Amino acid sequence: MARIARLSDVLINKIAAGEVVERPASVVKELVENSIDAGSRTVRVALERGGLGRITISDDGHGMGPDDARLCLDRHATSKLRELDDLFTLSTKGFRGEALPAIASVSRFTLHTAVPEAQVGTRVVVEGGSEPLLEEAPPRVGTVISVEDLFYNTPARRKFMRRESTELQHAEEAVIRLALAHPDVSFFVEHGGQQLFTSPASPGDPRERIAAALGPGVHPHLVPVEERRLGVSVTGHIASPEYTLPNARGIYTFVNRRYIRDRGLNSAIQRSFQEFLAAGRQPVVVLFIDMDPRTVDVNVHPQKLEVRFADGKGVGDTVHAAISRALRAAPWLGNTGEGGGAEPPRQAAHYAMAVERFLTRAQEATWGAPLPLPGTQDAPAPGPSELPFAALSMPAASGSAFAPSTPLLPGRSPAFGQALPQLNEAPPPGYFGALRPMGVLGERFHVCEGPGGTLVVLDAHAALERARLMAFQRMLAREEPPVPTLFGATVELPVSVAKALVEGREALSRLGLEVEPFGGTTLALKAVPPVLVGADARALLEALARALPPPGAALDAVSLAEALRVLACHAARHAEGQLSDGKLRALLGELDAADFHPSCIHGTVVVLEVPLLELERRALRPPNPKI
Repeated sequence: MARIARLSDVLINKIAAGEVVERPASVVKELVENSIDAGSRTVRVALERGGLGRITISDDGHGMGPDDARLCLDRHATSKLRELDDLFTLSTKGFRGEALPAIASVSRFTLHTAVPEAQVGTRVVVEGGSEPLLEEAPPRVGTVISVEDLFYNTPARRKFMRRESTELQHAEEAVIRLALAHPDVSFFVEHGGQQLFTSPASPGDPRERIAAALGPGVHPHLVPVEERRLGVSVTGHIASPEYTLPNARGIYTFVNRRYIRDRGLNSAIQRSFQEFLAAGRQPVVVLFIDMDPRTVDVNVHPQKLEVRFADGKGVGDTVHAAISRALRAAPWLGNTGEGGGAEPPRQAAHYAMAVERFLTRAQEATWGAPLPLPGTQDAPAPGPSELPFAALSMPAASGSAFAPSTPLLPGRSPAFGQALPQLNEAPPPGYFGALRPMGVLGERFHVCEGPGGTLVVLDAHAALERARLMAFQRMLAREEPPVPTLFGATVELPVSVAKALVEGREALSRLGLEVEPFGGTTLALKAVPPVLVGADARALLEALARALPPPGAALDAVSLAEALRVLACHAARHAEGQLSDGKLRALLGELDAADFHPSCIHGTVVVLEVPLLELERRALRPPNPKI
C-alpha cells in the first residue's frame, strides 16, 4: 500500500495560507497590491474588529470578467507571470497566484467585479475553501473583495492573533507602506466607520504623502535625496537630524516600488546617520531604489518582504552616498550654499534678543566715556560680567532651561532675562538649533557661540536628560512600552529595594524594563529601553525603587512621572560622554522641540549666557574703539 498521497486542494490552500496570510494585515497587503496591479487610481480599505471581523477592499481598477473571476481562485493562476523568464523582469506586486485562494480558504470570501462598460458584473462566493459559487451581479467599476471571519475555520491560528488595536495598527501600516510607494494613487482607510488614514493622490509632491503617513510634523524637516550609480537609482527623502524617532519605524526602503526589509540597506542608513543622531534615536528615511529587475530576486520570502541583490554591496554604497551627500549639504551643518544666502528665519529671534541686550545696556553706560574701574567710588553696581561665575550659574527653578542671569539690584535697569522673565522659563524658538558648538570644558560643559553675539555654556547631562524625558513621556502617551533591548545583568540589592522592584514589576514593564527574582535579594535585569543599555544597573534599580508608584496605583503619566525622571537622568548619565559634534547638533534640535515645563532632576540646561556686549565691557573698552 502506497504511503505517499497527494494532498487535497483545500489542504494545500490552507498550508499556503500559513505562509501568505499571517494576520489581517497580510490580507490587506495582498488585496491592495492586487488593486494597484489592476491600475486603480483610488483604493478604499474598510475594517471591522481590527480586520478579524471584516476586511473590505474597493478599487476602481480594470476589473475582471466571469472567466477570470473564477480562475483567480485557483492556486497558481495569475495574469502577471507566463514563463520562468518573466520572473526576472517583474513590474507587478503579485506574481505567484497564491494569495486569493489562500485567503478564501480561511474566511468567508466574496468578490464582486466587472470589466469596464460591462452590462453585467460577476459575484464569486467562497466559504472556507469550498467550491466557488458564481452568480451574475450588477455592473460596477473595478473590484470589491470582502473577507469576513478570518481564520474562523482554523481556531488554532486565530488564537495567535493579538489584541484588536494591535492587529489594526499592523493593517494600517500595511496600507501606509503601499501609499508611500504609490503617491499617484489615493488611499482611504476606515475602521468601524471612523476614518483612520486619508491621503488623496499627490504625484507632484511626495512630501505630502510622507506627511500624511508619518504625521504633519515631519514635513518641514524633509530633505530630498538623489544618487545614481551603475544602474542603481536612489531617490526619496530623509528628515533632518532635528526630527528623529525613538525606534526604527520611520525607516522605509523600497526596491522597484516594493517595500522590503534588508539588513544591508539598514546598515548603510545607520552608518550615514551615525555622526548626526543622539544615542537611542533613529532617523526618518523614505528611499526608493530603482534598478534592473534582472539584478534583484524578489522570490525569496513568502510575503515578499525580502529580496536578494546581485550586488548588495554596490546598492548599499549607493544608499550611503545618497544620504551622506544630503546630510553634508544640509543647513543644520551651517552651510549657506553657493554665494551665501539669507539668514535662516529662526535666527530672527536671536537678532531681537541681541537688540534687547543692547538697549538695556545702553541705559546703564555711555560707550564714549571711560568706564570706572570696579571697586572705585564712581564704579556702578556690578553687572553680570563682574559677578563671580557661581552667581551667573546659580540653580534655576525646577524644569527651567536657563539659570538666572543676575540678581536685580536697586537703582539698576533690568538686564536681559529680567526685563523679559519668561525667557528664563523656556528658550525662544530655534534658540538651541542656532548655537554653534566650539568645544568642551571639563569633559561636561559644551561651549557654544550664539548667533545673537553671546557666549553660551550648556550642561550636557541636563540637555540629554531633558531630551530623554521628552522621549519617555511620548512613549507613555502612546500607551505602548518601548521595544526593550535584551540586557543581561544580575544585581544583589537591599531587601527593601528588591521588594519594591518585585512589587512594581508591572510599572517597570510599562517603562520597558523586565526584572525577575534570581534567588534571595538578587534580581535579574533582563531587558531595558535601548537608551539605557550599558547604564549602571544597580544605581538605576535603586533609584527606580524609590520612584515607583505604590502597588495598585494607576500607571499613568502622573504616577510614573518620578520614574520617568529617573530613567531620563540615568540615560543621560550613560550617554553624556558619547556626544560627537553630529550628535550634539541633533540634541540641540531635540531641545528646540522639547517642553521645558515638566521638571527634570537636573533642570538647568544653560548654565551661563554672556552677551558679547558684556565681554566688551569686561575688557573696559567700547565695542568699536576709535584708533
